[in-house]
Amino acid sequence: MATNVRSVVKLTQLAVPHLIKSKGAIVNVSSVLAHAPCPMALAYGMSKAALDQFTRSIALDLGPKQVRVNSVNPGLVVTNLFDDLMPKEKVEQLMEGAKSIYPLGRAGNPEDVAKSIAFLASADACFTTGVLLQVDGGIQLNTKCVP
Repeated sequence: MATNVRSVVKLTQLAVPHLIKSKGAIVNVSSVLAHAPCPMALAYGMSKAALDQFTRSIALDLGPKQVRVNSVNPGLVVTNLFDDLMPKEKVEQLMEGAKSIYPLGRAGNPEDVAKSIAFLASADACFTTGVLLQVDGGIQLNTKCVP
């Protein structure tokens, strides 16, 4: 909770005066696991769900001050994050397995997420606030894991 929630709340509190002056935007990074429970990820999913609620709530508070607040909720993304969590062959199996359960047939890459963040931070999203944008290759649509 300290990393995924408290740090974001504190940074938001510190940034709000500047964001109000500049009519800025906040883009939080959450996860699809905020909405889909996953074995062995209870605390992570719970913290990301809390971040999503914070995003929506602070969007309501800051909207009248012309500050937009949104979030991206990535699915599985190919990064070196997994290198310390599991053996390399397990990582390769995980990424290969994504091909069969992700409707787009692959795990995401950092650029997929970065482009979504850039859009939400840009003037092109000037009428967008309180959105939790799933950047997940359609995994939330998957019914293969539902009996």
